[in-house]
Amino acid sequence: MKGDTKHKAVATWLALLVGVFGLHRFYLHGLKDRWAWLFPLPTLLGLVGLQRMDQLGQDDRLAWALIPLLGVSVVAALIGGIVYGLMPDERWNARFNRARPAPASGWGAVIGVVVCLFVGGTTLMATIAFSAQRYF
Repeated sequence: MKGDTKHKAVATWLALLVGVFGLHRFYLHGLKDRWAWLFPLPTLLGLVGLQRMDQLGQDDRLAWALIPLLGVSVVAALIGGIVYGLMPDERWNARFNRARPAPASGWGAVIGVVVCLFVGGTTLMATIAFSAQRYF
């Protein structure tokens, strides 16, 4: 069946665009994937932290504790996108497309990896700087 074929570029872009909610893992592993269910909680807590900081200002200690959770979720999702996009086609097909190999991934996965690397690196450095700012 054509619907069972998992595409590397799709998984990479899902990790980039909605990976903070684990949708890239649901795409690859289904609803029974435990790791995918771990993504939404820290993301939502981080968003609550952003909302608290917007409403209460920078002195809110709970916001300072919650916001790095969002950064960690974004970075974890984007690392997944980089790993998926850089995986060789043969290994990808052996792992995710046992019945019917997917066509070669092409430029979609490559561009997705570049964007994941840029956004992930920026987010990681911002999260480290934000966390260290309050500590020091």
